[in-house]
Amino acid sequence: MFSFTVIKKDIHTNARLGRLVTARGVVETPAFMPVGTQGSVKALSPRDLEEIGCQIMLANTYHLYLRPGVEVIRDLGGLHRFIGWKRAILTDSGGFQVFSLGGLRKITEEGVRFQSHLDGSSHLLTPEKVVEIQQELGSDVAMVLDECIPHPATKEYAKASTDRTMRWAERSLKAHRRSDQALFAIVQGGMYRELRSACVERLALLPFDGYAVGGLGVGEEPSTLHAIGEFTAGFLPERRPRYLMGVGRPEDLIFAVGSGYDLFDCVLPTRNARNGTLFTSRGKLNIKRAEFLKDPRPVDDACGCYCCRNFSRAYLRHLYHAGEMLAAQLHTLHNLYYYHGLMESCRRAIREEGFQNWASRLRSHGAEVEGGEDSQS
Repeated sequence: MFSFTVIKKDIHTNARLGRLVTARGVVETPAFMPVGTQGSVKALSPRDLEEIGCQIMLANTYHLYLRPGVEVIRDLGGLHRFIGWKRAILTDSGGFQVFSLGGLRKITEEGVRFQSHLDGSSHLLTPEKVVEIQQELGSDVAMVLDECIPHPATKEYAKASTDRTMRWAERSLKAHRRSDQALFAIVQGGMYRELRSACVERLALLPFDGYAVGGLGVGEEPSTLHAIGEFTAGFLPERRPRYLMGVGRPEDLIFAVGSGYDLFDCVLPTRNARNGTLFTSRGKLNIKRAEFLKDPRPVDDACGCYCCRNFSRAYLRHLYHAGEMLAAQLHTLHNLYYYHGLMESCRRAIREEGFQNWASRLRSHGAEVEGGEDSQS
């Protein structure tokens, strides 16, 4: 039911064109997954996502477990039917909440005990329970429970956490029973190369359907993110999909594609959209600025999204300052169209054996615009 094929590799980099087959359709990789934490990508409908070409989205196990509850979703036909989405879904395990809700959880060998941020109730999420929840949700790709290691972290802390994450991965694999659902392991190790390589080597011995790299994009310098991400990718199994978790700046995605990653997710395009920051072919644009008060141009002349085809910068600025919900909707639609277009450009460049030159031109152009007098950031 689940399969992954590397169709073509770039001749100058580690970028690769892939085809991921799930029970609910094909995902062409490299691909970006919009984040729908609560089963909804903020401000957009499933129809909007389909129209911009989204083939897979992400939902969060921890949040859906708390509200509305896995039993509700299961009894109403599973996550796809519940949210009205017919294409692929990847469910995160809640490992990021181990990082982001540090004051509301306690980690033990057994699992993670959370105090609900909703009502204060106590919940123990073990590796086995997290797998059980995702099986009942019926997602196409499930993730093992892990700890997203904070930065900075001592080597001693990172090693203890990574060792525990590997033991949790082994328990998750034993608990997984659903044949139509893939299970991905998660590589941790902090910013320590020897821990990263040891983690991959141990997890690669186990029959996971794919491998994710977590614990990056948590406050480290971009140069460190790139270095550790590229180093880790070099150890990942060649014939399995590679998922770089939570990294979302366009320049970081391009570097990661060149390092050999296939899947990405991040809240950056949707969160920035709600804050009035739009991604364009000429860099970032802050729609809140006064200079756009009477600007008749679209956000991006090179963009074919519904927002750019129909609305001016002046109107979008007006919507934002008026507090209209339509502002978030149009901005999010544009940003995710941009991100999916970026992934399509990556795939085309790999297919035509020109990824390295394309990426170099894009980086050079972006740096020039953001630093010059035409800056829109």
